[in-house]
Amino acid sequence: MRTAPTILHLDMDAFFASVEQASKPSLRGKAVVVGGLGPRGVVATASYEARVFGVHSAMPMGQARRLAPNAAYLVPRFTLYKSISERVMELLRALSPLVEPLSLDEAFVDLEAGGVAWDEPSARLAGVKLRADIRAATGLTGSVGLAASKMLAKIASEEAKPDGLVVIEPGTERAMLGPMSVRTLPGVGPATGDHLRRAGITTVEEIVEAGEDELVRLLGKAHGHGLYAMALARDDRPVVAERETKSVSVEDTYDVDIHDRTRVGLEVQRLAERCVRRLRGAGLSGRTIVLKVRRYDFSTLTRSETLRGPTDDPAVIREAAARLLDSVDTTGGVRLLGVGVSGLADYTQEDLFAQAAGERAVAQGPVEEHTVAPAEEPPSLAERRWPAGHDVRHTRFGHGWVQGSGLGRVTVRFETPSSEPGRVRTFRVDDPDLEAADPLPLVLRGPEGGDEAPGAGSQAVSSVPASLPKSWSASGGGAATSRP
Repeated sequence: MRTAPTILHLDMDAFFASVEQASKPSLRGKAVVVGGLGPRGVVATASYEARVFGVHSAMPMGQARRLAPNAAYLVPRFTLYKSISERVMELLRALSPLVEPLSLDEAFVDLEAGGVAWDEPSARLAGVKLRADIRAATGLTGSVGLAASKMLAKIASEEAKPDGLVVIEPGTERAMLGPMSVRTLPGVGPATGDHLRRAGITTVEEIVEAGEDELVRLLGKAHGHGLYAMALARDDRPVVAERETKSVSVEDTYDVDIHDRTRVGLEVQRLAERCVRRLRGAGLSGRTIVLKVRRYDFSTLTRSETLRGPTDDPAVIREAAARLLDSVDTTGGVRLLGVGVSGLADYTQEDLFAQAAGERAVAQGPVEEHTVAPAEEPPSLAERRWPAGHDVRHTRFGHGWVQGSGLGRVTVRFETPSSEPGRVRTFRVDDPDLEAADPLPLVLRGPEGGDEAPGAGSQAVSSVPASLPKSWSASGGGAATSRP
């Protein structure tokens, strides 16, 4: 196990919500909640201002609205989030060939493998520079943890939030972990935490005091041994640059249960098409087609069919998904459907019959998502065309974003990432001068094509609210905090 704190963990601060605040000047410093806005929607990300009211990720959206009724509730813009994530990942890969993304906004980096850090001072310098580079390139902030292992680096970045840097120096790991809750350790969720609490174990130090044999008795051999090792700050997992994809899948949860069997079939076909697009986008094919159905009573069924060889043919995958649906009773209603492909490969076995079917499908035209009847009760035109938070452009007033819509009207706030908070205007939903638009960049490019850093004459913006605790660094200079 290495001794220098050269494993870096980056976690972008309230990523989706921060992007929305950075792109919408009127929302900076205010509570913002991003997620599904329907009756069964859940919170994807809440800004730090919204978290003050108790709103957090994975919370039902209805509960979030009760806790923070005056927050801005926005539909995610995943294309924008992905483009910003790709820019951040480019900066990480400039540091090291060993970058392990965990999600759009989170990754591990082995700084030693990149030759940019070999001890505590050099690692700290790399972390400070990375945070400054991220701010200059995206206008956003990220929190950085540095330690000698992945587990400790992730704990350090959590301690650094928001907008900070924490280094766990070698020799201080046990003292730091000891008073922390058992839930701090990876793999200790609510169920395991409650089980340990009933045994009188609530802190990491109490895990060590209980001993390995007691952990094995309480949790089983594999989990007990692993948890005891983590409590002793032992973690030899390497940073893995390419994580193997085991499956590709898509699923939708519906605001209103689907009862019509034909409509269920159309939804499965649409999901199969989306799954194929993701499969092809990753350059993969697969042998096993999987259908997931969650019924009205929350019972979840999965059905699968394994083909003779891997395929990415849309007709083959659609037909397999339809056959699987034939074996599922949807009487009473369906609340969730999903289609996936596993048994992945990076090639496709030629199948003349499948190829011919695919050519017929292309000749007839692709199945477009908007051609499928919606699963829920047909929404109003306003709700269908103008998602809250999405970008629009008016021929007279320019770029703006949708604050809300309904009753044949859509309300738009006209502002850009580099402007002052803008004015609000309301239009008919069918106003010919109003149309959907692409998001604007959060950071303007300099005259030489580079990113203009905040505070250097640029119009880059930061999503960090002014109300953050003064104990955390909020400057692009990346002041670091060492925590024993």
